[in-house]
Amino acid sequence: MAADAHGNPIDFEITGGEVHDAKAAAQVISKVKGVENFIADKGYDSEDIREQARAEGMNPVIPRKSNSKKPNPEFDSHLYKMRHLVENLFARLKHFRGIATRFEKLARNFKAMVYIACSMIWIKVGK
Repeated sequence: MAADAHGNPIDFEITGGEVHDAKAAAQVISKVKGVENFIADKGYDSEDIREQARAEGMNPVIPRKSNSKKPNPEFDSHLYKMRHLVENLFARLKHFRGIATRFEKLARNFKAMVYIACSMIWIKVGK
């Protein structure tokens, strides 16, 4: 899920339940254009993801895992605090019962429901 600076949804990618979120990072990074920062949690701590973000002109703001030996000079703790906007977006999406419980089992139907919920969030209907 990609969110703007106000916590509104920009774009997303649907994956299976057994797939790690970092597997979809490449598709999300390539979809979002004109973004300054790619803010993600430790689960996205990968040089491949960082390099792709840099190639798209983004500054990767991703903390290193606790067992990492590599330095992280581009990490900005102030910007990282803005990651809560995406977490809040997920909380708002879960207000829609069909999304929280995933009534729709087909990916295309579930994706359509998420698009509808995102549209409602943008127009501030579904608080």
